[in-house]
Amino acid sequence: MGYLYIIGTILFTVYGQLMLKWRIEKFGSLPPGAIDKVFFLLQLLLDPFILSGFFSAFIASIFWMGAMTKFDISYAYPFMSLSFVLVFLLSVFLFQEPVTVQKVVGLSFIVIGIIITSQSL
Repeated sequence: MGYLYIIGTILFTVYGQLMLKWRIEKFGSLPPGAIDKVFFLLQLLLDPFILSGFFSAFIASIFWMGAMTKFDISYAYPFMSLSFVLVFLLSVFLFQEPVTVQKVVGLSFIVIGIIITSQSL
């Protein structure tokens, strides 16, 4: 059951990040004026999809609390790095973000680190 808590944390975290990116892209860039910035940010905060991203972060934290009851943080936390991998892969497909050698090498190091760390239980 502990691993389901970690998986839930990762999936809700990834959903929240992708949802925020998708909606903020739809709204465009932050305007230059101070008052315009405030209205722009309020408009973002009232968007139901952005609210779902915030709610998703809250749900992820509930799952994380469950994971903390099952594992040492030094064991569980490296698995959170899988969110980097998932966000990268999904951003390539959903937002056509570029794949670079540096990103692939960096993500490979993350995965290797997770594998090494997971052997410590």
